[in-house]
Amino acid sequence: MSPMQLPPVFQEWFDRRGWSIHPHQQAMLDRADAPALLLIAPTGGGKTLSGFLPTLAELTDTPSDGLHTLYVSPLKALAADIKRNLRTPVDEMGLPIRIEDRTGDTSYTQKRRQRADPPHILLTTPESLALLTSYEDAPRMFAGLQRVIVDEIHALAESKRGDQLMLALSRLQTLAPGLRRVGLSATVEDPQAIADSLACHPDPCAILHADPGPPPDIAMLRTEEYPPWAGGGAAYAIPAVLEQVKQHKTTLIFHNTRAQAEIFFHNLWLANADDLPIGIHHGALSKEQREKVESAMVRGDLRAIVCTGSLDLGIDWGDVDLVIQIGAPKNVKRLVQRIGRANHRYNAPSKALMVPANRFEVVECVAALEAVYAHDLDGEPKGPGPRDVLCQHILIRACAGPFDADHLFAEVRTVGAYSTLSRPDFDDCLDFCATGGYALRAYDKWKRLLQKDGLWQLRDPRASRNIRMNIGTIQDTDTLNVRWKGSFASLGKIEEGFAATLTQGDTFLIGGKIVRYDRLKEMAVEVTRDAAKKPKIATFLGTKFATSTQLQARILELFRKGDWSAFPAHTAEWLDLQVRYSKLPEADRVLVESFVHNAKHHTVFYGFAGRNAQQTLGMLLTQRMEETGLDPLGFVATDYATMVWGLEPVTDPAPLFDPQHIRDEFETWLGGNAVMKKTFRHSATIAGLIERNLPQARKTGRQATFSSDILYDTLHKYDPDHLMLQITREEAMRGLVDFGRIEEMLTRTKGRVDHIVLDRISPLSAPMLLEAGRVSVSGEGRDRLFEEEAEKLMAESGLNQISPGPSKPQWRVGW
Repeated sequence: MSPMQLPPVFQEWFDRRGWSIHPHQQAMLDRADAPALLLIAPTGGGKTLSGFLPTLAELTDTPSDGLHTLYVSPLKALAADIKRNLRTPVDEMGLPIRIEDRTGDTSYTQKRRQRADPPHILLTTPESLALLTSYEDAPRMFAGLQRVIVDEIHALAESKRGDQLMLALSRLQTLAPGLRRVGLSATVEDPQAIADSLACHPDPCAILHADPGPPPDIAMLRTEEYPPWAGGGAAYAIPAVLEQVKQHKTTLIFHNTRAQAEIFFHNLWLANADDLPIGIHHGALSKEQREKVESAMVRGDLRAIVCTGSLDLGIDWGDVDLVIQIGAPKNVKRLVQRIGRANHRYNAPSKALMVPANRFEVVECVAALEAVYAHDLDGEPKGPGPRDVLCQHILIRACAGPFDADHLFAEVRTVGAYSTLSRPDFDDCLDFCATGGYALRAYDKWKRLLQKDGLWQLRDPRASRNIRMNIGTIQDTDTLNVRWKGSFASLGKIEEGFAATLTQGDTFLIGGKIVRYDRLKEMAVEVTRDAAKKPKIATFLGTKFATSTQLQARILELFRKGDWSAFPAHTAEWLDLQVRYSKLPEADRVLVESFVHNAKHHTVFYGFAGRNAQQTLGMLLTQRMEETGLDPLGFVATDYATMVWGLEPVTDPAPLFDPQHIRDEFETWLGGNAVMKKTFRHSATIAGLIERNLPQARKTGRQATFSSDILYDTLHKYDPDHLMLQITREEAMRGLVDFGRIEEMLTRTKGRVDHIVLDRISPLSAPMLLEAGRVSVSGEGRDRLFEEEAEKLMAESGLNQISPGPSKPQWRVGW
């Protein structure tokens, strides 16, 4: 490949600004002809300009008509930000280059015009690109496409959105065989895996590493008040956080969930005696409110922004000089991404502070700090490409016109995640799209494809409208708009389930405002302002992250070393007490502690498998304990342990951890669990079996749940090997129940169990008694407890002298 020279007009523009081209930017020019290229460069290192330089140089030297470069990002806001930033050099150099964005916010008129007369550079999202490939004129629009730039590729590679994007790129590669692919990222734990996903198999993808720059300036925020034993709000740290805000120009205060962000913002505002301008930003707020905060950030009008993952990615929002992470980050890669929002400049260290929300999170924060300085990013290995996404891709391809199954199969196999896809699995997906599968063949509704003259096509061309309306893999929780009474202006969204709990006069937080619920009208929650001090809290969808496997391993390694020098004195003393009264968990053994508390037998299982897996473990253990007569009453789970309480002591926990027993219990539990129906609904919506968006109106959450539950029960009864049930099981295993983490724990510990019987609560288990989210267990233990309590009450009242009659259950029910 011959190196590309920077055009003179570019060199003059760089000179006027006192800039020089970075080595990795020159390397991108030198390798502009590479079929696929992954650039890993630090935040502030000019990644985006690096990706676009070859395009701008080519369009400057050889002007052309039509679409030349497609830019894909995970966020609509990121596409709009890049358009703003890219226009600056283009306008200042006077380049005749058209740049436009196309997202869900783009008007219908502009979308139609872009298909007929595409710009030179189009900025879009995975969903909008998939929609573009579904039109009959896609071959004409993409025929001259030269380059695709995938920004923040690590964020897409971890989700089904990334799988859908790569399937769309396989289609583009067929339409434009000379297409070159570029991936950009600052946080990649496994560069080769990301490169493999970007490559058009069997052609490899080259990897370029930029100078990583100086290490970040990151530490734990020291506070006068100790962290609480449990909870996630970090209210104790608000005075110290406010002091840091005063000392810096602009501070981003990150939270892991939207509800936590709302609570913290509310408390921060109440403590803001100096009336510092602060804002809140998260995905459940209205577009207008988010844009208002974003504009204020760009202008430098805000001193602090309380936010969530909505500001994680590479948007340059002004002069941010400090990042504060509230709560343990759960994932080192996410922490590094957030740290990079501060001092968004090349070779300038980012400054960040971490604020543990409770005592155990102090340990996790220390482990995360070590990982950041060791450049040890975490990430879970990605499995084969999901088949529900493949089903949607087949339907999208059919919308664009007739296709040959052999050609489409070969095209799909060029995608890394689908490179090992077998022909029978592909044909199962094709048959599902054509007929709905064995149990649904009799229904015309799911007969969407037919074969004519050897080519597959839509049975009814009008079906393309519904298919296009349901493109995408993001599964929204069922939400309702919140708006001021008498107005159509939206404040944001709350979950349908939360709205159902509200009665007139109830108050809750949204967008940092306390509002009072008035009524539900036209599928919107109408509210008025309220000056209450203690509102209810809206429960947003915001994902509750589980601590990564690698971070859990670092915590266990800290325990093994026994060196508490990096911990505050209060945490070091707490861990010393645990060693004195019990012991600390080890990586290759399961620690089990038993003690009596409030006349109940408590057993704590330290699996360090993450919250979802520990929750699932609680279900499995209590089910097994119920079968063996231990009468469990309930359990609670955290990222590192599961605590079970009941009426009988656990004298030998080893059999409970027998791998075969756990797997058998899992099979039994999963078959009738609500998780399966929820997972089925998500996968069936992606695969096109259930349509949420219809030309008339969008289905409500309850309508979608009702129809999906009927489908699930029907298939489970009459066609248990149906493709959608196979997919549901695969998704459930690695999704909400996270059984793979349990398997990893069983493999790691190999049946080795340390059981310690204590005469008191252990220091490490004490915070679990304060945890929310307790799960009750219905069974013999609860029945027995009820009978014992009833007998005590009868004895106190003298009623136990009266014969209960021939039927004890009748007496219980009547009483």
